Parts: sequence; structure tokens; C-alpha cells
Amino acid sequence: MTAPPLGKDLVGLEDLSADQIRLILDTAEPFKEVSERPIKKVPALRGKTIVNLFFEASTRTRISFEFAEKRLSADTVNVAASGSSVQKGETLVDTARNLEAMRIDMVVIRHPSSGAAEFLGNRIRSNVINAGDGKHEHPTQGLLDLLTIRDKHGRIEGIKVCLVGDVLHSRVARSN
Repeated sequence: MTAPPLGKDLVGLEDLSADQIRLILDTAEPFKEVSERPIKKVPALRGKTIVNLFFEASTRTRISFEFAEKRLSADTVNVAASGSSVQKGETLVDTARNLEAMRIDMVVIRHPSSGAAEFLGNRIRSNVINAGDGKHEHPTQGLLDLLTIRDKHGRIEGIKVCLVGDVLHSRVARSN
């Protein structure tokens, strides 16, 4: 059975079918080997420009996205809210539309407001990936967790998972 096509954006996992999630995991699997090579680069995203738009402090997520984008040969631009026109009152949509005028292909966004990624995705043509939005979701972390579980157990169906910590405020918990 073929999974239905994925939408323009990845803002959450709730709307993805099990087949679509499997398709994402199956597509990601071969790229793990790239990190083990002497030359850690493949041309999968050559010619694409991705903007990492981070309105919150982040180390692991921001660096993980940047490494992945560069290893897939994308051109990347990192924008932090602290050094952008957002500090002067520019809106999220205006920021993204200005970036789109520069012919970007994708925005990876981390934002303190729940729903910011979906809000943005509904207002711009470029693809949007949610790298964490408020207390809402962190879908790429959820997908990474699923990939890790599948690697360790050979499957994801029927596996019981215990989430420990402050799950009330955890966007990762809402993505699992």
C-alpha cells in the first residue's frame, strides 16, 4: 500500500497517517549512514535554500537542523529573532514574506507561541517545518524518537513508552 502524499508543511504529527509516518522514517533511514562517511555530504537538497528562523534559544535542535541541511547540500541561512527586525516590531508573516521575496524554498521555525508554525504555513508559499512551537509540538523530535525506537526494537507498533519529566509543559510529549 502506498502512503498518501505528504502535505506542504510538517507542523505536527497528529494529521499524519501511520503510512505517512512510516514513509518519513523509511526515507530518513538511509541518510543515517551519511554521518559515518569521511565526506558527510549528499546532493539531495542541492539548489534549495532553507532559512532557520529561531525565535527561541536552541542548541541541539538548531544545530541538528543545520547539520542535516548542510549534509543534504542545501544552502542555509540562520536567523535569530534577537538580531532581526522582529525586535523593531516586524511581524512573523512580514519576516517570512521578506525572506520569500529572496526565493527561499523552506522555513524551519522555532517559536514560543503554540501554533506559530501552522499559522506561518497557512500564509506563505514556502514549505514550513516546525522545530518546536510553544507548548504545542516538536514533530521532528517525535519522528526522531520513533526512528530510534524502530532501530532498537525493529518496529514501532505495540511498543509501550514511558515519558518522564514535565510532560504538562513538554511539546515533545505532545509529539509522541
